[in-house]
Amino acid sequence: MVELFDSLGLRGTLVTALKKENITEPMEIQRKVIPEALKNKDLIVQSETGTGKTLAYLLPLFEKLDTSKKEMQAIVLVPTHELAVQVQRQIERLSQNSEIKASGTVIIGNVNIERQIEKLKEKPHIIVGSSGRILELIKKKKISAHTIKTIILDEADRLMDENNLQNVLAVIKSTLRERQLMAFSATMPQKTIAKVKEIMKEPEVIVGEQKVAVPTTIEHMYFLTEQRDKIEVLIKLVRMLNPKKAIAFLNRSYDIEVLTAKLKYHGVSVESIHGSNIKLDRKKTMDDFRAGKIQLLIASDIAARGLDIEDVTHVLNLDMPEDPKDYLHRVGRTGRKGNAGVALSIVANRELPLVKACEKALKINIAPKDMYKGNIVEARKAKKERLPGPEFRPKRTRPTK
Repeated sequence: MVELFDSLGLRGTLVTALKKENITEPMEIQRKVIPEALKNKDLIVQSETGTGKTLAYLLPLFEKLDTSKKEMQAIVLVPTHELAVQVQRQIERLSQNSEIKASGTVIIGNVNIERQIEKLKEKPHIIVGSSGRILELIKKKKISAHTIKTIILDEADRLMDENNLQNVLAVIKSTLRERQLMAFSATMPQKTIAKVKEIMKEPEVIVGEQKVAVPTTIEHMYFLTEQRDKIEVLIKLVRMLNPKKAIAFLNRSYDIEVLTAKLKYHGVSVESIHGSNIKLDRKKTMDDFRAGKIQLLIASDIAARGLDIEDVTHVLNLDMPEDPKDYLHRVGRTGRKGNAGVALSIVANRELPLVKACEKALKINIAPKDMYKGNIVEARKAKKERLPGPEFRPKRTRPTK
């Protein structure tokens, strides 16, 4: 028998709102979380990317909001601007499609604080944003911490790292002890669980079923080359494939700006996101990428977490990830909703064991390929012209002053 949202304790108007989004059956983590969240329990929830965590916490939150009161009742802490916007959009959809007219606003750093203060005068029910700016506005008494009844940590493993921990703890400690605290993440290391437990009241730990599966609509391939030639191969692939929207991943975020500059020099339509981006620049980059104004987005795994972008046709790995789960998360940006996608990895000899590890763990075939006369061919067919060809040597550039 198929379990429906009606059986989870949600009122009919929320079930109707979900149907308007063509959502009728709860996902596994939603079945586990919603009934417990409605009991006002503190929860630690681990569930993989794409398993419905956002609705798992927003639905019980909507159920408990008192929208007859014009007061701030919940805070959703997130590590990135993109995730904040995605959560806010889901809040708006639930509000528009149901009789629960909850209001929310995004509060993040590096954005005009006066405008945010004006928004807060309207007393939104839900505040979504970064711990640093929210804490700043709590201290300015623009956010009423004493009326907050629920705090949600989305991507708790990042929120509880050394860069964010103190601000997150300060936000939580500013609220009343009776508030509910829920932490969600795709990965939940033991050290994160230990930190979260210290600030919770008898928390329940909920772990979703670990389904390590790659969409069958994605074609996987790799190109073997020397480490020093990787950028040449990347440029050649982008020129040859001319992808509509592609994301290229690096393991080290500090290399991203250098790579982006080199690609721009060679005429590639490219921008990047990384930890040191100014929020406004990052927002413009993501808006342009979504709109198709940028062909290639360069990102680190951390910077790309929480991204949900339609119509990504290609994912490129300039570095092979060391953990197969990171490969899964990267390539999962393409091949969505039944669409075809391509995952291409540019691999040095020393990375071949990582290719084999991904194949074994994810039960996929990553085929060795070459480029020959403007086409991608089986590796053994390109004997005369190994990539990158000698005709494709980027010009040496003088360092900018």
